[in-house]
Amino acid sequence: MHDEEKQTVLTPEMCRAARAFLDWTQADLAEKAAVSRGTVRDYEASAHAVHRSTPALLRKALEDGGVRLECRDGGGLALVQE
Repeated sequence: MHDEEKQTVLTPEMCRAARAFLDWTQADLAEKAAVSRGTVRDYEASAHAVHRSTPALLRKALEDGGVRLECRDGGGLALVQE
């Protein structure tokens, strides 16, 4: 992973898409990221601010699960199937 990709934050929309791609429930992602299901639910719903490490934990769990997220021009992330 490049430094630029490490700095790009996983958005709630991309989190939902990556989770759906893996066919994971919110509980699955929560377990793999070592956070509560409520944290995943609130993050995906943009319900309130989450701890600053949460997006990184979620992104790592998704990437460890087989999703590849790439930084694209304009600073966004794209879900890439290998």
